[in-house]
Amino acid sequence: MTTYQIAVIGGTGPQGKGLGYRFARHGHTVVLGSRDADRAEQAAAEIRGRVPDAAVTGAANAEAAAACDVVLLAVPYDGHDALVKELGPSLAGKVVISCVNPLGFDRQGPYGLDVPGRSAAEAASALAPEARLVGAFHHVSAVSLWGEEEYLSHEDVLVCGDDAEAKAVAVELARTVTGRDGVDAGKLRLARQLEPLTAVLISINKRYRTRSGIAISGLPGAHE
Repeated sequence: MTTYQIAVIGGTGPQGKGLGYRFARHGHTVVLGSRDADRAEQAAAEIRGRVPDAAVTGAANAEAAAACDVVLLAVPYDGHDALVKELGPSLAGKVVISCVNPLGFDRQGPYGLDVPGRSAAEAASALAPEARLVGAFHHVSAVSLWGEEEYLSHEDVLVCGDDAEAKAVAVELARTVTGRDGVDAGKLRLARQLEPLTAVLISINKRYRTRSGIAISGLPGAHE
């Protein structure tokens, strides 16, 4: 596997820290980004405590993005657009993976927010047009990511994007989570379906008190 320098923007949140842990655990250099560099370094120290030889540090978001060749966006949708616009110059030419899920919650439970005419991943692509946007890692539980299980082999990482080489990076990085390549799910516009699907999984989790995921059947060698 190719090793990458990966900035995790939103690296102090559960999803970002969990993915940062998985990446670092499998030999990638990770910089956790946050608005507060001290909080980012605290989160990095937690990962180093679990993986003593991990190459993981913390930094402010802009510093993290500038230092790495792959950038993962793992931030809440609220404030997403302003942050991506701010980071735009640092994202130019880089593979940028969005796992942002625009979700709302009311008395009936979770639901997908309306992102007019597009998805969070497409919004990021428009705000940072020189970045190479990919959507991936939307449906993996943060609790599972931070767990001790070597691989979440019962589920798949779905990857969408328009840049074939950038998409191949995300497909490869999925191995750090599931132990196998991610599933090429098509063009970036399909993030419009993948992002709100997370609300369905949250609803299932609440009903059955579990941590559900997505598994694709029928693929060669899948889940053997």
